[in-house]
Amino acid sequence: VQLVQSGGGLVQPGGSLTLSCVASGFTGDKIVMSWYRQAPGKERELVAFITTVGGKVHYVDSVKDRFHISRDNYTHMYLQMNRLSPEDTAVYYCGAVNSSITYVPDHWGQGTQVTVSS
Repeated sequence: VQLVQSGGGLVQPGGSLTLSCVASGFTGDKIVMSWYRQAPGKERELVAFITTVGGKVHYVDSVKDRFHISRDNYTHMYLQMNRLSPEDTAVYYCGAVNSSITYVPDHWGQGTQVTVSS
């Protein structure tokens, strides 16, 4: 199983970025894919997840109405981030798990830095 991320970088406050994640090697039809982030000196936190079954999505309050998670098949997932602020600066990780009872990943991408600064 492998998750490969792309995107990220430096953006000014108020700008936008899109992160991508491609999963390979998974079997099963209950794959939940998610985005997490970890800011310096802080614990890794959930940003959003999206399920295969039912197409359910969930966002943490701090990114609601600014970030949009999507997937176009079982293997490709995206995070569109709008109106970025310095507080969004972190290393972002995609994660995945094949489960109908949890969204907590058991596989992770390599992480990608997002820096919001003028």
